[in-house]
Amino acid sequence: MDYLRHRWRNHHSLVRVDHVRGISRASSSVLRQVPRLLQMTQKVLTSLLLLLICGSVAAEPTHKQTTAASRRAAAKTQNANTTSKEPAAEETPVKEPPAKEPPANELFGAAPGPAPLAARAIGSYARGCLAGAVALPINGPDWQVMRLSRNRNWGHPRLLDFLERFAADAHNLDGWPGLLIGDMSQPRGGPMVNGHSSHQIGLDVDIWLTPTPDRILTTEERENMVAVSMLKDPFTVDPDKWTPLHTKLIKRAASYPEVDRIFVHPAIKKALCEQAGEDRSWLAKVRPWWNHYYHFHVRVACPPGASDCEPQKPLSGDDGCGEELTNWYEMLKKAAIAGAGQSATGALRKSSLTMSKLPQECSSVLTAGGFEPPVSDNADTLPEPVLKALASKETGPPPPKLDPAARRALIASISRVPLPERNPKR
Repeated sequence: MDYLRHRWRNHHSLVRVDHVRGISRASSSVLRQVPRLLQMTQKVLTSLLLLLICGSVAAEPTHKQTTAASRRAAAKTQNANTTSKEPAAEETPVKEPPAKEPPANELFGAAPGPAPLAARAIGSYARGCLAGAVALPINGPDWQVMRLSRNRNWGHPRLLDFLERFAADAHNLDGWPGLLIGDMSQPRGGPMVNGHSSHQIGLDVDIWLTPTPDRILTTEERENMVAVSMLKDPFTVDPDKWTPLHTKLIKRAASYPEVDRIFVHPAIKKALCEQAGEDRSWLAKVRPWWNHYYHFHVRVACPPGASDCEPQKPLSGDDGCGEELTNWYEMLKKAAIAGAGQSATGALRKSSLTMSKLPQECSSVLTAGGFEPPVSDNADTLPEPVLKALASKETGPPPPKLDPAARRALIASISRVPLPERNPKR
């Protein structure tokens, strides 16, 4: 600005000597106002510049505060509206775990009597139930029922018909004194709290290899009497206890067409193979199985036309005295080395079977006639029939085990078996 004033002063004299008076006087008047106009322009520009700089700075926090205030106000309004109409946030419902189903063996074990329905074997031998069961009388012309406290002398009419004929034939035709009947099925079948995984549809029965005495046993004797083991050691029958009459008894049982299978200990199967004689067709029904050394287990086939009953696969017809029996003896050796034995009767069988895993009809069988099975929370509140079954005495002695010297000899004999070459010549 000083520079401009200086320039205007230098040129002022030129204007005064202008020959045109009007122009000279006009120019002189205008030029005298220029400095003032320049000062005003400077002030205006300076003010505008300050407004632009300070205004942007001052406006920024005001904008943020306004925005924050607006948000808080909006939130309060939304909360107020929400509170008056519905919860602020819908709570996610907590999914409760599904109620645990009670074991089916406790439910069926609590049934004191049969289902008042038509006789039906429902499901498979190890996963099913029994409708319209019939109780085998505890005393018959040629049989007596053992372990009455278990209440397991129930079966399908087809099984009872077989037992009555078999007991009579074994006595009259073969000279067997009489049958001691072990477990059949519960009043409504189903899984048991101890002793068996099968026997669920009323077509299975355990028969002692001990002949009945020549008198009627008392209730106490039936609870405490123990069957006689037929084994001398884990691999051999005792010749002082196993007789040809035992072979006749099992052959007689296998002769009935309705009999599907008979289960015995592998050592007994071996004795039967050696004593069978020329007629060996019946041996195909006799199958080796664990712990059947003081009784044999007879399984009757499904009744004809029973669509609810699931049959087992047909037998191959092989007598089972060859490779199958050899394989069983290999398993017996391993079990003898491990010292394996049978579980005690008083132990509650931990079963994963629940009502949802049984055939659907079994729910109707269980509750037929208005029966409501009690559900227990622990072992102390189990129903009385279940407690009686658990308290009953084991029907046979423990399986024989090898003494330490025999066990060491067995281990040594197995270790001496030559191993195949790792890289045989080709």
